[in-house]
Amino acid sequence: MVTSSDSQQISPPEIEQNLALKSLRDRLRPGQQRMADWQGGALAVSAVPGSGKSTGMAIASALLLARRFHSSKDAPGQLALVTFTRSAVANLKSKIRQSLKELSLPPQGFMVSTLHGLALNIAAQHPELSGLNLSRMTLVSPSQSSRLIRACVEQWLSANPQAYQQLLEGRQADHEETERLRRQSVLRSEVLPELAFTAIHEAKSSGLLPQNLQEISRNLELRGSLEGATYNVLEIAAGLYDRYQTLLQSRGYIDYDDMILAALRVLENESARQLWQSQIYAVFEDEAQDSSPLQTRLLEILATHPIEPRLNLIRVGDPNQAINSTFTPADPSFFNDFCQRCQTQGRLAEMDQAGRSTQMIIDAANFMLDWVNDRYSPAAGETAQQSGLTQPFRPQHIHPVSAHDPQSDANPAAEGIGLEICFPKDIYRSVALIAQQVADRLTHNPEGRAAVLVRENRQGRFLAEVLRNPAHYGIEVNLEEIGIKIYDVGDRDRHSHVPAEVLTLLQFLDRPHSPDYLKAALRVLSDRQLIPPQDLNRLVSLPRTIPLSNPARPHPSPEPVLRARRYCAGLLRARLELPQYQLISFLAMTLQYDPAELASADKLAERISQQTAADPSMTAILEALGELVRSERFEPIETDDSEARYTRPSQLTIMTMHKAKGLDWDYVFLPFLHEALIPGSLRVLPQAQFLGDFTLSEVARAQIRAYIHGETTLPDIETAWNRAGVLKTAEEFRLLYVAMTRARKLLWMSAARQAPFTWSKPENLSDRPPCPVLPALARQFPQAVLNG
Repeated sequence: MVTSSDSQQISPPEIEQNLALKSLRDRLRPGQQRMADWQGGALAVSAVPGSGKSTGMAIASALLLARRFHSSKDAPGQLALVTFTRSAVANLKSKIRQSLKELSLPPQGFMVSTLHGLALNIAAQHPELSGLNLSRMTLVSPSQSSRLIRACVEQWLSANPQAYQQLLEGRQADHEETERLRRQSVLRSEVLPELAFTAIHEAKSSGLLPQNLQEISRNLELRGSLEGATYNVLEIAAGLYDRYQTLLQSRGYIDYDDMILAALRVLENESARQLWQSQIYAVFEDEAQDSSPLQTRLLEILATHPIEPRLNLIRVGDPNQAINSTFTPADPSFFNDFCQRCQTQGRLAEMDQAGRSTQMIIDAANFMLDWVNDRYSPAAGETAQQSGLTQPFRPQHIHPVSAHDPQSDANPAAEGIGLEICFPKDIYRSVALIAQQVADRLTHNPEGRAAVLVRENRQGRFLAEVLRNPAHYGIEVNLEEIGIKIYDVGDRDRHSHVPAEVLTLLQFLDRPHSPDYLKAALRVLSDRQLIPPQDLNRLVSLPRTIPLSNPARPHPSPEPVLRARRYCAGLLRARLELPQYQLISFLAMTLQYDPAELASADKLAERISQQTAADPSMTAILEALGELVRSERFEPIETDDSEARYTRPSQLTIMTMHKAKGLDWDYVFLPFLHEALIPGSLRVLPQAQFLGDFTLSEVARAQIRAYIHGETTLPDIETAWNRAGVLKTAEEFRLLYVAMTRARKLLWMSAARQAPFTWSKPENLSDRPPCPVLPALARQFPQAVLNG
């Protein structure tokens, strides 16, 4: 036996276990170790790009579970880990299980879920408290929500003729009938639906009901904030919100915010709250910068000790990678506030070491952060509340890892000097330079990974078109001819195939004797390479393609025909033998989908099941699925395997900056960095300018957020519009920061001197100024500037 310093005897298995724990902890960097050493209470973790958030969270979770397991195998409560996407759930769960396996511990004592999944679980287990009866309620789809919004707009217009008249008159009345009809169309189809969508999500995600918005709007009037304004934006928003909620409930629909609200209603009950708090020992939250106030409130309740006034909560995020706040209710200022509160208590961990990028790329990202903060901050003597302006970035620099860091190839050697900046003559020259660079890099290093990140999908479409047809555009390098694949992610996302393929096969199962449906089903099977290529028109005309006649009288047929017949027979047998709710999953397996596609099919099946709960007939399923395919609003599930598709060697991936978050490549190219897009400016479309030099939706967003942040005097229309512009500017710079920090060995940035005003017409070129960050980087790093 071995004796410890306090004379307590430790057995050999315990020594081995302690060594395993120490070995696992030693893999972590200092910021990650703060998570691993956590014993309770609130802890904020501010993590820079590439610092290993998910790895640190997984190992910290395993170490906590190990300590609890060895202290008491019956320790009450589970560790709840919450993240935002299903792919992140799968990834985090896999890493925790692997870490527990290394410690020879069973994969138990923890749960990983999306935040909405956790909320729905709480609400579903207490229907009498939540008010949600899932047997009678359906998750509203985007297309259904859009229809409800259009309906609530029409109802509001009918009920509020005077307010409608004020909107029609706008800044200046125009009694010409054609102009009046045009304004009516703009209000009904664009302005008011956009206002409803934005205001409802902003208010509901913060726990505000329609009557709360109404009260806020009355306070605006009483305080004189609407003096000189033609209309009260929040009053209009409150009316739209009230009608939307009525329509939502009358049709038995719920949305994602309803799940959070329902869970909170459950937790208002003392016995239910104590039950859930006793079942959850602690909460670890990932991507905390994207949480809404309502979501944060739910997690804080669950993380509160049922007896002691203690919050067992770790929130991990990076406010400098908050890139969703202009089109979702996410607001990074809430996580920033949490970090500041924890910092005053000595409970802030900074994961500021990252092994992803070479030193020059780190220097460029840190410089960009400081430059933007210096230029876009409140004036001296002016508070952030007065100006509506806070620093776009949390002042946290990225640092390289130590020399003994366990990450292989941490802070890799640069390609060239690691940073290249150029200002080509036009966008076609930009593409030519990218093609040459990619050819040189990937030919020299076939295992290298490269990506072009763009601000909007239309730029990606243009890039893919030019790179796939280089000769047509006078470009000498043909990447595909030298074995480099061009993968336009936007193209794949635009044509998500899972719902369409499933719909095609279900239509065949519903009407197997239809030649059109049979041919379409065979086309899917052929495209998936499940049956050999053959003349489908001839195959459809064969009398026994579908084997419904007596199998005792076989008719000799070629093998390709027999294989098609076997597949059709298997599909029809499933139609007869399986319950309808299992058909989509069966079809996904039949089509031999990869894991990402299977996950998307599972999501599709769940969604269709919810939408057809009241009428699960094949007719209803086909109608719901057809509507979804026509609306093109289904987002496929992304898994680790799907992310691997974005980072294959000898492939040039083209994707948006938003979608690139969480990924990295050896060589990253950022073309088309023009001021018009980064930071850009809020625009009022010409057709809506009769209302004023602002949009109702952005004014409502800024006013609601001001109220949520506890401002005593809410901004008037002009001030709210200016704040919305500040919000957009900050987020665009954070988006650029995210894009820059995807690069490992080479970051290539450019702004062509001639570019299109709109990327819907890329051929119409004119002089366009660069993003202001680019000239600043060129001045700071003159050695990185290339001749275009």
